[in-house]
Amino acid sequence: MDTISGFIDKINGFVTGPFLLIPLLLGVGVFLTIGLRFIPFRKLPHALAAMWRGRRHDPKHEGEITPFRALMTSLAATVGTGNIVGVATAIVLGGPGAIFWMWITALFGMATKFCEATLAVKYREVTPDGKFVGGPMYYIKNGLGANWKWLATLFAVFGMVASFGIGNMVQTNSITGNVVSFSGGFLSPIMVAAILLVLGGMVMVGGVKRIGYVAGMLVPIMAVFYVLCGSVILIIHADKIPAAFSLIFTSAFNGHAAVGGFAGSTLAMAIRFGVARGLFSNEAGLGSAPIAHAAAIVKNPVKQGLLGMIDPFLDTIIVCSISALIILVSGEWINGDYNNAATLTTLAFNSVTNGSFGSWLVTISLTLFAFSTVLGWCVYGERCAIYLFGHKAAFIFRVIFTLAIPVGALSKLTVVWALSDLFNALMAIPNLIALLLLSPIVFKMARDFFNNPDAE
Repeated sequence: MDTISGFIDKINGFVTGPFLLIPLLLGVGVFLTIGLRFIPFRKLPHALAAMWRGRRHDPKHEGEITPFRALMTSLAATVGTGNIVGVATAIVLGGPGAIFWMWITALFGMATKFCEATLAVKYREVTPDGKFVGGPMYYIKNGLGANWKWLATLFAVFGMVASFGIGNMVQTNSITGNVVSFSGGFLSPIMVAAILLVLGGMVMVGGVKRIGYVAGMLVPIMAVFYVLCGSVILIIHADKIPAAFSLIFTSAFNGHAAVGGFAGSTLAMAIRFGVARGLFSNEAGLGSAPIAHAAAIVKNPVKQGLLGMIDPFLDTIIVCSISALIILVSGEWINGDYNNAATLTTLAFNSVTNGSFGSWLVTISLTLFAFSTVLGWCVYGERCAIYLFGHKAAFIFRVIFTLAIPVGALSKLTVVWALSDLFNALMAIPNLIALLLLSPIVFKMARDFFNNPDAE
């Protein structure tokens, strides 16, 4: 088993390393940002206003769920353990400067998400039972033509496999470990797995409308809870925030020397781990989010593209920054007496709160974030299954996906972790090819939208 896991890790290291996926993801983001004439930066207030208005919809327009709920379903899968543990991992491996490069990837990732969501709505299809399905597999097939259907099929296969790993079993395993540890053994793994099975089944078997409804309530609550608690903590320690920002910016271009238990990092390490954690935190370019946005009830695809580009901003610029600043303000990152990134996060929060409140906050947040990720990835996997096997596969997929919850919660996932990372990364390659080839269409749609006041 260790041999298999090691082999998968080597492949994964190449795919997600500095010579393939990272420069491809970042390069596409830069290209799309320039091609869109910096719309993500210029139109962010417009997008935030569209998000607020997107809570309601015009019944004359086509779709399944409101634009706001489509965004919340996307955020449900995006805002996950990576916003807490992933940030700590970036700092441990790349130093404080890694956070700066996370911000850079999020800013350029906004253009990528804009294009993904726009194309998802433009090229979506309606199944015989009335589902609005879309995403990379559909804009590859319908936008690039029949000769590219093989690429669409590859994406759907990668996406469906990844949904069971990174979107389900890895998340439920993380929840179980955290809850059992926090309860001091009061809750057994079997009890936690049973609770997750019941709660997950109640939501997921109802399909995208029920998931969108729950995500529309859960995601804002959990995000606001985490951001408010984190902001209060930072306000209490406001005198240390300027030094934390200074540390981020200086380390971003110089690396960081070894100090305390911290092993030190170079400029290359700061860039590599900052870009990697940033990209896989907000999922810009992976092709997952547009699957959710395709179900939005919206007239103009560009309008949903505006909501799509908010995703990296909220995920990385807001939520990840809260985690990063608390870790840096606490000083725990230089001690080196933590077992893993999750432990570092808990130690940091406990340190700045002078008690166990940090443990409560981290455990509750990790549980909610991971559970919402399961809900979001259920939609992604279901849509991939529909593309591969037809609309009748939707309910069967949701049942199997639900039954996988206790398997993940109670299993050792060494190989599953490795495979999950690999298939999650492989999703990006077909999607990025399609984004590049279809980019002229998105650029024209964006120009037409903003030049026509009646486009909305």
